[in-house]
Amino acid sequence: MAQLIDGKKISAELLDNVALEVADFKKMHGIAPSLAVVLVGDDPASQVYVRNKIQRANQVGIRSIEHRLAADVTQSELNDLVDELNWNPEVHGILVQLPLPAHLNEEDIVNAIDPCKDVDGFHPLNVAALALGNPKLVPCTPQGSMMMLTQTLGDLTGKHAVVIGRSDIVGKPMAALLLQSNCTVTMVHSRTRDIEALCRQADILVAAVGKPELVKASWVKPGATVIDVGINVTLIDGVRKLVGDVDFADVEKVAGAITPVPGGVGPMTIANLLQNTLKAAHVQMFK
Repeated sequence: MAQLIDGKKISAELLDNVALEVADFKKMHGIAPSLAVVLVGDDPASQVYVRNKIQRANQVGIRSIEHRLAADVTQSELNDLVDELNWNPEVHGILVQLPLPAHLNEEDIVNAIDPCKDVDGFHPLNVAALALGNPKLVPCTPQGSMMMLTQTLGDLTGKHAVVIGRSDIVGKPMAALLLQSNCTVTMVHSRTRDIEALCRQADILVAAVGKPELVKASWVKPGATVIDVGINVTLIDGVRKLVGDVDFADVEKVAGAITPVPGGVGPMTIANLLQNTLKAAHVQMFK
């Protein structure tokens, strides 16, 4: 049976460290690092994510500033708010909760955020810095996944990693971080031929496609480490349940180590968001 990679435990340790560093920051500068969170509309999932982020921010001493906007807010109104937050020296990190309503251009909003305050790590300048091997603010989910891998496996040099999914938010930055850790990296996606055979070659398998329980035991090399990034809501016997992109019950029989859903990558994402906020605050204090 596979070793369980406990994201709750690892994230709690990271949050404890962030809280200590936030306390030192306050002593040094006389202010707390601050995170502005922008929520547009009333999407239930987004509301839960924002509530959890604000709760954790308060837990570690980071000041949260919440902006709730109506679902029919215009592009120019949202751009104006982002611009105001960019220029506000009391705001160190800006997070615009995605997805946005369909009439808003997400790319324009992401690009409008000051790269130094882009704690999600989605701005093109932060993406480029990561691709060039000089990361500044790194996307939180891949960063958290890497922490889990290094805590579980130690040095990743020479391992073959397969990333399922090529999204800008997870797949591509995950591949870049694995390359920087000296892995041999293969990316597979919806147009890849014989995905199962490629996945079975992986020492490290990262699933990030948003398809419930796609990855079965037959996809996994015995002893491989499996990171399940997916969070999907499904109905099982009429009951809503969260499941990942990996069929956990099947895969844990062959994997060497595996993340659960929930309780795996999710808590790491929020912890790394707050670590990014602290990092951004440090940079801005010395600009």
